[in-house]
Amino acid sequence: MNGDADRKRVIDVLVGEWAALDRLLTGLTGAEWARPTCLPGWRVTDVVAHLIGTESMLAGEPVPAADIDVTALPHVRNDIAAFNEQWVMALREEEPAAMLARFRDVTSRRAAMLAGMSDAEFDAPSRTPAGQATYGRFMQIRIYDCYMHEQDVRAAVGAPGNEDGPAADAAVDEAARALGYVVGKRAAAPDGSTVLIDLTGPVRRSLAVEVDGRARLVDGRGGPATTELRLPSTLFLRLCGGRTAVHDQVEVAGDRELGRRILDNLAFTI
Repeated sequence: MNGDADRKRVIDVLVGEWAALDRLLTGLTGAEWARPTCLPGWRVTDVVAHLIGTESMLAGEPVPAADIDVTALPHVRNDIAAFNEQWVMALREEEPAAMLARFRDVTSRRAAMLAGMSDAEFDAPSRTPAGQATYGRFMQIRIYDCYMHEQDVRAAVGAPGNEDGPAADAAVDEAARALGYVVGKRAAAPDGSTVLIDLTGPVRRSLAVEVDGRARLVDGRGGPATTELRLPSTLFLRLCGGRTAVHDQVEVAGDRELGRRILDNLAFTI
């Protein structure tokens, strides 16, 4: 991170995203809390349990013991998923009002913790879902995770919204970090190729990846793109999060086979 300005920006966006989630959850009916989401095995209330669990862990609370072996569940494929599932199982029978109260309590405490941190604490080394980095980097990932789960809830209850603004911008930034790996490693783009991913809105962004020994995100491109993909930012994020495999809103120009490989491999989250 780069000092107090970056720390304040990250914290403001994260706390703002918690407020957006609060507003969304406040308006849900009991039946909507029980709706299944696109995430295997999880209802809306389970998504909220996951969010509560991660912030509770960051607040220093112990992970609750589960009544079953969560690693035996078909959608639990790694240690992080097992951790998430322990919180889901622990809160599975909570009523919506109690879940909302828990969410408000833990996010309020976490907001106070973050506001009281120094730059040194925010920049301190920390384990994150993306490996060893800093605590501030972890909070950037928290914005992405919370925003993606807000959109999961919205999709489940048929209430689209909040598709632009600071949290959506931050989520696109987070997804863009993975494009070098996606294009170069997973999609095997050949050396010398350039890929342009043009996000048409609500978040508008042109993301260029050049492959020259290694694939990397660049500020601009020197010539025509080998492959160009045009798609809405909301669809881009859903593809990056493995929420859908539907490409019918994507326009592909240039090397269509490379474009297909990129779309098939955009999902990078655990």
